Amino acid sequence: MAHKSELIAADIEQYLKAHEGKSLLRFMTCGSVDDGKSTLIGRLLYESKLIFADHLAAIEAESKKRNPHSEDLDLSLLVDGLAAEREQGITIDVAYRFFSTDKRKFIVADTPGHEQYTRNMVTAASNCELAILLIDARKGVLVQTRRHSYLVSLLGIRKVVLAINKMDAVGFDEAVFSAIQKEYAQFAARIGLSDVLAIPISALKGDNITARSSQTPYYQGPCLLEHLETVEVSVTQQSQPLRLPVQWVNRPHQDFRGFSGMIASGVLSAGDKLRVMPSGIIGEVASIWGANGIQQQACAGQSVTVSLTQEIDVSRGDVFVDPAHPATCADQLQATLIWMQEEPLLPGRPYLIKMGTQLATATVTSLRHKVNVNTLEQVAARTLGLNEIAVCNLSIDRAITFDPYQENRETGGFILIDRISNATAAAGLVHFALRRADNIHWQALDLNKETRAAQKGQQPCVLWFTGLSGSGKSTIANLLEKKLYAQGRHTYLLDGDNIRHGLSKDLGFTAADRVENIRRVAEVAKLMVDAGLIVLVAFISPFRSDRAMARGLFSSDEFLEIFIDTPVAEAERRDPKGLYKKARAKQLKNFTGIDSPYEPPESPELRLDTTALSAEQSAQQILDLLDQYTR
Repeated sequence: MAHKSELIAADIEQYLKAHEGKSLLRFMTCGSVDDGKSTLIGRLLYESKLIFADHLAAIEAESKKRNPHSEDLDLSLLVDGLAAEREQGITIDVAYRFFSTDKRKFIVADTPGHEQYTRNMVTAASNCELAILLIDARKGVLVQTRRHSYLVSLLGIRKVVLAINKMDAVGFDEAVFSAIQKEYAQFAARIGLSDVLAIPISALKGDNITARSSQTPYYQGPCLLEHLETVEVSVTQQSQPLRLPVQWVNRPHQDFRGFSGMIASGVLSAGDKLRVMPSGIIGEVASIWGANGIQQQACAGQSVTVSLTQEIDVSRGDVFVDPAHPATCADQLQATLIWMQEEPLLPGRPYLIKMGTQLATATVTSLRHKVNVNTLEQVAARTLGLNEIAVCNLSIDRAITFDPYQENRETGGFILIDRISNATAAAGLVHFALRRADNIHWQALDLNKETRAAQKGQQPCVLWFTGLSGSGKSTIANLLEKKLYAQGRHTYLLDGDNIRHGLSKDLGFTAADRVENIRRVAEVAKLMVDAGLIVLVAFISPFRSDRAMARGLFSSDEFLEIFIDTPVAEAERRDPKGLYKKARAKQLKNFTGIDSPYEPPESPELRLDTTALSAEQSAQQILDLLDQYTR
């Protein structure tokens, strides 16, 4: 909604023209629960005459219903849109509101205060240039105040308004205001927030919101709205080097080939030279097509189609950059991760990484440290839980193009996606490329997999046995290997127990250690397939995502998943090693099938029901399957 203006009735075209030329400020409100964030935004809208009459009437009725003894409007109702929010009187989801004044247009994001909704706050902050951090004058600086301040700093917001709210509840006491301001300034200095304006306000009563209040003569600064209208955001996307991620190769007919996408930063003009990354090829802009046809120039935030003067190989995911200020390309990088999924991060497990229009597979190779955002302490960690933050190293299956997040938020931010559920697992902020990757190259070898396989007269592959402990994986695999040996095949059997005596003797049975165990074994199996062998891998490998990771290392005809399907009751009845008995007696933790889950394959190449088949029959079925694949 726009502000009220006489031009709307007098000259609507002139009003729209003036409105179009205004600058836009994106800002957010954050703070602890019940600090008054939604009420503040509601007050801004109310005082600026930005509420429709029927909406205002509904708010008045709802306010009366909530508190029959108060004449005050509950302005938080203007923002808290979810039914659960209204019932609990809190913000859960991020609420966005657009409004404008004579001087500027605004998009405000009202973010939740509860720690469990930190991921929602992070989502909002990634697009904002200023943050209003609310503090309840009665409570002072809280843990959540520090948490949100740290996240604001981490996500690159440098302009902060410290809105010390509910000053009416402390009699507008100057000493209270000064004490909170001083305490917060000390913490802000530690996290690099230097541009902080403290304002004493009452969102409920309207003090220092849209006009200076007589209740705070000791405060000589601007009111909140005046500051929002005049604050300068130092870095704009237009002033940064050109970055144009290619979203689509546009071929409406054979005589035109263009590259479509939204300009992430910088300015693009016809005739400009462009570098295509990661290939590094230089091209020249022939024409720029926008919403209204050909245009001579385009800037950050505009979606355009660019044609070049020469034919160049460009695909979705490539990035056009300024040749004088290129981006970085690397397949290993260091980044900060903000974990957003209930299921914890497990280093070694592959995730999809999406950065702009680029999509690749990434693995967290190591967690350098976790950050305690309440104390800023760096803590050692093996995994990462919901809303936790850590600095980590990432390995990506191909080189991607990026800038450090602190230099360009559009090309330095990414998300990790769970490959099984497609849910967003984490938000990430790139720090830098790991330059040690530049010193590691594939060594050219004269003998390859095909040559080694031809010598052995066989097609190499992996037979991946999965199933519960006691299902018969090792027994069947051992029997199968003897059959293959008798046929003159060249094999090797990787057994779960045996591997833990050597290669994985440093690993336990936590989810994180299980992931790393499977990663190591899969890499070893890959080397053995490269040597031309038929590799039998007998591991419980309980997680689908880890088996998918292993499969992804091989070509489609090299990986056969064999599901030894034995119900847990039958496996426990057999219990050849006495492990189920120990697990039931609480002597063995994280035991698959008892207190750790097993995710059965959804579409294995072969399923063997060992309650109906003997080990001999099972081995023969696998042999028959292998013959079909290796003919």
